[in-house]
Formats: sequence, structure tokens, C-alpha cells
Amino acid sequence: MGPIRNKVSPPGSRTSPPRTRSGNKVSTSPRRTRSQKRQARPLSENPLDTKADLQEALISFLDPLAAHTSPGGARIRLGATATHYDEVAAQLEGFARPLWGLASLIAGGGEYDGTERWIRGLANGTDPDATGEFWGWSRAKDQRMVEMSPIGFSLAVAGDILWKDLKEEEKQNIQNWLMYINDKEMPNTNWLWFRVFANLGLAKVGANWDSERLKADLDHLDTFYLGEGWSRDGPEGVRQLDYYSGSFAIQYAQLVYSKLAADTDPVRSEDYRERARKFALDHVHYYDEEGRAIPFGRSTTYRMAMAAFWGAVAFADLDLPEPLSWGVVKGILFRNIRWWAKHPDIFTVDGTLTIGYAYPNMYFTENYNSPGSPYWGMKAFIPLALPETHPFWASPELPLPRTELPLIKPLSHPSHIVSHLGNHTFILSSGQHCHYPLKATQAKYGKFAYSSYFGFSVPTGAYMLDQHAPDSMLSLSEDGGEIWLTRRLAPEARIETIPSEDGKEEVPILTSKWYPWPDVCVETILVPPSKEHPNWHLRLHTIKSTGNRSFLTAEASFAIYGQEEKDGRTLPEFNGVLGRIQETGKALAVSPAGAVGVSDLSPSSSTRNGEVLNADANSNLIWNRTVIPFLHGEVKDGEETRYATAVFALPGNEFCEGEVPEGWRDGWDNVPGVWDALGKRAGWV
Repeated sequence: MGPIRNKVSPPGSRTSPPRTRSGNKVSTSPRRTRSQKRQARPLSENPLDTKADLQEALISFLDPLAAHTSPGGARIRLGATATHYDEVAAQLEGFARPLWGLASLIAGGGEYDGTERWIRGLANGTDPDATGEFWGWSRAKDQRMVEMSPIGFSLAVAGDILWKDLKEEEKQNIQNWLMYINDKEMPNTNWLWFRVFANLGLAKVGANWDSERLKADLDHLDTFYLGEGWSRDGPEGVRQLDYYSGSFAIQYAQLVYSKLAADTDPVRSEDYRERARKFALDHVHYYDEEGRAIPFGRSTTYRMAMAAFWGAVAFADLDLPEPLSWGVVKGILFRNIRWWAKHPDIFTVDGTLTIGYAYPNMYFTENYNSPGSPYWGMKAFIPLALPETHPFWASPELPLPRTELPLIKPLSHPSHIVSHLGNHTFILSSGQHCHYPLKATQAKYGKFAYSSYFGFSVPTGAYMLDQHAPDSMLSLSEDGGEIWLTRRLAPEARIETIPSEDGKEEVPILTSKWYPWPDVCVETILVPPSKEHPNWHLRLHTIKSTGNRSFLTAEASFAIYGQEEKDGRTLPEFNGVLGRIQETGKALAVSPAGAVGVSDLSPSSSTRNGEVLNADANSNLIWNRTVIPFLHGEVKDGEETRYATAVFALPGNEFCEGEVPEGWRDGWDNVPGVWDALGKRAGWV
């Protein structure tokens, strides 16, 4: 069959009995059986070294889904929490997202005993007569559109297994259901890629598809491109370059498309490959030596999908510029999955994924995160589609090439400065924001810094600082400290350079403005660590008020695990080994997880008091009990106030195994200062 442009209309109401794969009722029996079911080790016991290990790891994700699957295989219900879209779409999400992994597994020659469940589900879910199984027809901006993407991908790479043995009526139903997307309104974002893959999958199995719609969507998606490999997630005016611009959607989709459409769309495919080569040299900086990615932005409950770009590089057979060899690419992806394997609380007791990050956390998630949403992480398993002779599998795993990459890297498009100094990978950030009312949007885009080790915190409520939990933020309150404002928009953010303290090199800085009230402007300069002060970054704030407004300020460091031991009591006052230091002009917390703190470098008239706050439980992504060092100050009627803050961070052991990290005292005492060029740029000299 060739491409067509026809509107598929859903059948009218039916009174006949539900009819699916058996002809008159929902089919629940498999077409074929195997003599022995392959048992997968728990992820925590898997060494994750070889292709066979990764296959087994995927199976350990897929097996627990069987108990939650509907009789006809089309719906997977993993929990009772709701989303802004309907329950049927949520259960479709549970069915479709694991296909990112399953399709890759079988495309690469692997076998899975549960494959028949998904084949049955695909037929039943697209059959309007399948009562209790049919997914329903798409409407404008429908969640069903999102889940068409893994289905289209699966048909494209694994059609020999998932499509060829279907009955003609079943194939027609699948075609009708996927084609129904083509005349519907979609969000002007990465969602357009989902329609691309719906049509691409149909084309690959020889069904009807809409070639004109596919081309129009690709042409529009290309308008998101900014340069140097980066695309924003939306039209002009949207500065949102989180993981959707990379691993979750755009870069990932471009690479997959570049392989699947290399013969039919060679020019665009090569353009996408060149973008990925450039993007990789920036994106590598978002990962640390242990495999952690820096959590930033929305949807990070997709977990290992944060590293899926590197799997897509392998799938697309893309050689990257030095020093990003195949061994480096393999190492980034495998270490990331291993890091998640160390966190058993990402799973429920029956082995299904939870909504959250390092543990279940509903404060942190979006209103579009259903219990099936985290299975978008199965995108990371796409290298399973490759033969073992591929250089991704044949190359030995290598560490990050730190000696060949800069330790400080300014990234102009996302408005980030990345630092790898002080055994710590983090970004300084200003200027990004989500273009719609996202839950905890200030926390996900508006903080000054985001760390692969310390994570970040989100509000649990709107009353007092402990509920706001505003780590790495400057918070303002004009009601005595009940309600606090934190930064969301910083539209004038940009990266500049100034001479270093010794004048021998240029230092990147990130400048921005924030307007918490119409008559108040906060100008901020963020300065990355230096080799002389590797565990410190600087923040300079000039707060200008044109009215008669007085308010309190609270400026925080990173959050950190706040107990004496892994299962101990809340940190005490400093006891000579660990605890809290709360003094005029400084605050520090030392725990088995490391040490974080703030030191006030402001002019004497602006001296602030230090405090270590008990943040609300479950506010942080990494640890469920944290403390946050703060500096408290006050801005009085119409005054211009200048704050200079040095922020200290020294990682220890995330799992709080062993002693408090050595060397924190020397690092804490080695406080940087505000040198002349920096003070001049701030307008203070």
C-alpha cells in the first residue's frame, strides 16, 4: 500500500457482541507457547555488562506487568492515581510505553515469552468492538497521540513479529486507529514527533499512511532548531531546553528517524545526524562519573530515559567526535542504568515502577504522570535492537573522558554553566521556564543550581519555608515568613565572561533579572567554581525597589540528607564530627551524605543570619529526609540591597554508607571572595 490522505471515521455505536482476535470475544489465549519461561534476576543483582545482561534487565521490567494486564492484553493498570486525561488513556500508556524496550529486544533477535500479550493487546486495543479493551479514538491534543509513538516505532523496527501474523481485519483496525491522528490538533511541541512515528510505522509495514502530513510535521519541527545541535521544545519565544530537547523526545526521535528514513529522506536524516554530533559534545556534561544525570525540568520520573540519547546514538550507528568513542557512549548509558539499579525504592513490592525519582514521590510529579508513565524509560533499551557485532557491544566500556573535556562548560542555548570541579557535577541555570502552568515549575526550572548528586527539592505546600523547601533559591516574603515567592521567569538571562581574579583567563558568568513584584527587580550573577575553590560557587544579587515595600529574604544552598546515619535521628547541632552549624553569616550541614552550606560575603550592612532548616519530608528527589542551610535577611522600604553569597557543596556517600567525608573542614574554610572584576560587573565598584 502507498501513502494516502483520507479521514478515518470511527464506526457508529454497535450492539453486536465484542469481537476481536477469536472472532466473537476478547481473545486471551496465546498463539504459541514456549516450553520454559526465561526468569530474570532482579535489576539490583544484574551486573549490566553485556547485551544478554541488558536483555535480562528489560525482562525484569516487563515480567511484573503481566499481573496488571487486562484479559485481552490492551490495557495495563498499575495504580489508582489519576491524571488530567482519562483512565483508558492512562491504561493505554501502561501498555504502549514498555514497547520501546520490547520492540528493541525482538528487533535485535531477542525473545520474550510475554510478547504475545502485546500482540493481542495491539489487535484488541484498536478494535472498536473489543469491549473493555478498545482504547477509543483520538481527539484534539489527546494523550492517545503520545502512545502512538512507541506503537509506530514498534511496527517500524519489529513488524516481522508484531504485524505480519495479524489477520487482515486486525491490520485494518490498527491502521485506522493510527491514521485517526492525522487531522487532529496537536500541541505545538515535541508531540508532533508522535504523529511522525505513527505514520512512519504504518509506512514500514506497508499499510496506508499520510506522507504529506509526515513531511509537514517534520518541516515544522525543524523550526524549533536553534543551532549547535540544540532544539527548543516549542515555537519561538519558548525557552525550554530540558531532556525533551534531548533524550526524552527531539534528539532521540531525530536519530531514530535518521536510521529508519535514511533511504527515503537522506538529506534530512544526515542533517539530524550532524545535529546529534554537535549536541553530544554538550550533552555529555550532564552526567557524572557514577552514571547520574543532572535532574532538571519536567518528567524526570522517566528516570533512565534521561540517558536514552546515548542509546539512540548507538541505534543510529552514529560515530561521534572525539573524545566520545563507542566505549564512552556505552559507559554513560550502562552506568546510568546501574545507578537506578541501586535504588530499590523505584519499584513497588511487585516489581512495577513507581512514580517518583529515587523513591516514590507524588509532590514531584506532573499532572500527566500516570502509574504507567515511568515506562518511557524503556527508551534507554534501544541498543538491544543492534547485533552483538555492533561497535557499541564490541567496544569495552570506558569512563567519562574528563581530562579531554573542559571542567567548566558554558552552554549558551540552554543558558547553563556546567561544573565538574570538587567531585561534583552540577549546572548553574537561569532563563528557562515551562510555557504552561506546570506543578512546581519554579523548582524545576527557576533554581540557581541543579546537581546530579544532591538533586533538587519541590514544594510540599505553600506555608512557611519548610514546605516551600527552596534549596538553591532566593526566596522573598512580605507577610513575615508565611508565604514565600521564588523565581520562575528570568527573561533577560545570558552568559557573559569577566577576567579571573589573577587576570590570566576569562571566567563565564550567568546574569539574569527577576521581578518578584512590579516595583522590585533582583539582578543576579552566578559564578562557577574555580580550581582554587573547587567546592564553592558564588551568587551576587542586587535588589532594587522603587516602592515602599519591605520584605524578608532567605537564600539557600543545596539540600542534603538530614539524618545522623542512614536510619538515624535528625542532625544535631554540630558535635565535632557532623551536625548543623548556624551562626551569623554562615550555615552548614554535615551528614554522612556530605556537606553543604552558605557563607555571607555581603557588605556589612547586609549581614544575614544562618539557619539549617528541616525541609518537609519527601520534598527532595534523592533523599526523603533533608535539611537546607539558609541565610536570612531583610530588605527595607525602597532600599537597594546587595548580597554576595558563597555556596559550598562536598558530596559524600549518597547511600550514607561509611563515615562523614574527609576534607570538608579544609574545603569549608577555603572561602572564595568577590574580586574586583566581579564587583565591577555587579555595579558595586
